[in-house]
Amino acid sequence: MIAYAEAMTKTPVEVPDELFEALRREFSEEQLVELTAEIAWENWRARFDHALGIGSQGFSEGSFCALPERPD
Repeated sequence: MIAYAEAMTKTPVEVPDELFEALRREFSEEQLVELTAEIAWENWRARFDHALGIGSQGFSEGSFCALPERPD
């Protein structure tokens, strides 16, 4: 799934047929549509924010979402 997101967010988009076929073996058509839409939306949002210089809102350092610490 990470490889798919990486391929989708390249410029230009390059999703090898082999990768998509591997995803088809794991996900239904409906799931692939939803997964593709979510990746595209997050890519659009990130590019939009960066183009306008929208950075962190002070919740964490840098342009990322910090993961919560796991209890031991």
